[in-house]
Amino acid sequence: MVGMALGVGPGVLVLQLLWGLALLLCLALSRAAGRARFAVVLVALGASVLSAALLLFPREGEHPAAAAAGDDEIVDTLFIGRFILLAVMSLVVLGCLFLLLIYHLMEPVYAKPLRSS
Repeated sequence: MVGMALGVGPGVLVLQLLWGLALLLCLALSRAAGRARFAVVLVALGASVLSAALLLFPREGEHPAAAAAGDDEIVDTLFIGRFILLAVMSLVVLGCLFLLLIYHLMEPVYAKPLRSS
């Protein structure tokens, strides 16, 4: 087993690094002018896809070697709770992206009145 750093495994550290860099890139791109500002959405989606790939495809095999007789089977009791939390967080992110779309990206630009002479 790989050693742990700060009480967590290397996978958690990789995810923290990924989202930290994505957040810094989003903050930097939010100050950009023109079409570069819209790359924030692509950075967030890319970080989400990469996180999903890291979470869904673990490095170790799905079926470990047969355990010795007498060992207890490890059961993940928080499986459903974590997926409910993931679903709620996904809905919140989608809601935030929708609000960003309607209140920031689609902000109306009002026409200036014509001067009559």
